[in-house]
Amino acid sequence: MDDSRYLIVGLGNPGREYRRNRHNIGFLAVDRLASEAGLRFTRHQFEALTTEGRWDGVRIVLAKPQTFMNLVGRSVGAFVRFYRLPLDHVVVLLDDMDLPLGTVRLRGTGGTAGHKGLTSIVESLGSQDVPRLRMGISRPPGQMDPADYVLQDFDEFEAPVVEGSLERASACLRSYIRDGLAAAMNQFNPAPE
Repeated sequence: MDDSRYLIVGLGNPGREYRRNRHNIGFLAVDRLASEAGLRFTRHQFEALTTEGRWDGVRIVLAKPQTFMNLVGRSVGAFVRFYRLPLDHVVVLLDDMDLPLGTVRLRGTGGTAGHKGLTSIVESLGSQDVPRLRMGISRPPGQMDPADYVLQDFDEFEAPVVEGSLERASACLRSYIRDGLAAAMNQFNPAPE
């Protein structure tokens, strides 16, 4: 097992037309981490755009699976096996309609809440003990179909809140890697004031 490297996986849909969608906040967060670490997504490995380097002195692999959401487990499973990673060195970043926009919530284990990407990962790895950072995108308004809602772009009024969410996600991951799960959860899981 390689306990010196972390795999951070952002979930989203590939393609320019989806770039700013609510469903792609995981991709946006991983893009932010790559920028902070001075990394660029230049490789295609295990059905994902990927980059590798150091972030705050820690070896990281960043991945954005390019499959359909319900197949991302193939990609994540391949990374975990190739790098021989313990599951506590894998973090999945994903959208969550049940959390208010701007909220981040880190968990070390648990159910999938019906998220097709997380379900695929849990099935591929054979364990629910996969750390995940859920990023709130809020519920759809009125009677809007959730499937349509997650494919909408964030609007201009939401942009500052999304930016704050990306900053919190980055800080939360730093804390997780440096201080461990419990410390990061205690600091970042309470709603921002």
